[in-house]
Amino acid sequence: MADLIEVVIDSIRVSLMSQQRVVILREITSERYLPIMVGIYEAEHLTLALQEVEVSRPLTYDLFVNILDSLEAEVIQVEVVSLKDETYYGNIAININGTIHNIDSRPSDAMNLAIRLNVPILVSEDVLDEAGLIPEEDLAQSVPDE
Repeated sequence: MADLIEVVIDSIRVSLMSQQRVVILREITSERYLPIMVGIYEAEHLTLALQEVEVSRPLTYDLFVNILDSLEAEVIQVEVVSLKDETYYGNIAININGTIHNIDSRPSDAMNLAIRLNVPILVSEDVLDEAGLIPEEDLAQSVPDE
């Protein structure tokens, strides 16, 4: 398996082409970015968590956090592990009584848990190599010579 690289959520944007939301992940040790399209509701829940907005009743992700807490299960990290046919695949690594369980997940769901639980978001180096962007290099490649 490829190495995993820690990232942070840099921003959440609206695609001008489709009105879909795009989560921009940034490597913590460089200026390489990874854009991931997510659903409107997942992006809204992520925004609420990032802004630490209190809601009157638990949202779905808050409920899941409460369930994990009740079961004494600890989320160790969340991961974006692969990219196949333009679809990202995620994983939630959970420690239950000393045993690590890997739970298949959409990256948007995994990120929502990571923000609420303050655990690392990691991306496979292979995914970053395939779909990551470095703004200066990408801009230089798209500007025509005079």
